[in-house]
Amino acid sequence: MNEHDIHERINALVAEEHRLREALQSGELSAPEEHAQLKSAEEALDQAWDLLRQRQALRDAGQDPDQAQERPVGEVEGYRQ
Repeated sequence: MNEHDIHERINALVAEEHRLREALQSGELSAPEEHAQLKSAEEALDQAWDLLRQRQALRDAGQDPDQAQERPVGEVEGYRQ
């Protein structure tokens, strides 16, 4: 997946977050349903941002950014800032 594809994925996930919040406000989703779906979208978003960072790090190190791979949610979510 190249940067363009990753950015498209990020934009789609952000749109999904907005859709879920609107669905909660309009009563289409219950709070627990919205929370579960939002958590899933946020995890996928974190994975996409992580993949972009990996690609940039590889590029900065003079390596092939196509060697970057999506990491499991547990690994990405386990990072400490």
